[in-house]
Amino acid sequence: MKIIKFLLCSLLVLLSAVAMAAVSRDDAASIALNKAGGGRVLSVDKVLEGNKPVWRVKVVTGKGDVRALFVDEATGSVR
Repeated sequence: MKIIKFLLCSLLVLLSAVAMAAVSRDDAASIALNKAGGGRVLSVDKVLEGNKPVWRVKVVTGKGDVRALFVDEATGSVR
């Protein structure tokens, strides 16, 4: 019984750490704007790239160019 309680507690700790590590929609927008050098966010959508969830952020730069940036939901890295 003690082993089951220990395993359940360990699982809860691991799951909470994973949930906190995920990049939010607002974080993804900020990361993408920073990478684009400023501008305005047009849209933020969660999509799958391969098997990984990423945020697709469409940005209008200060020069008027429209860019789509992909922010990894787990790490925050931009592709």
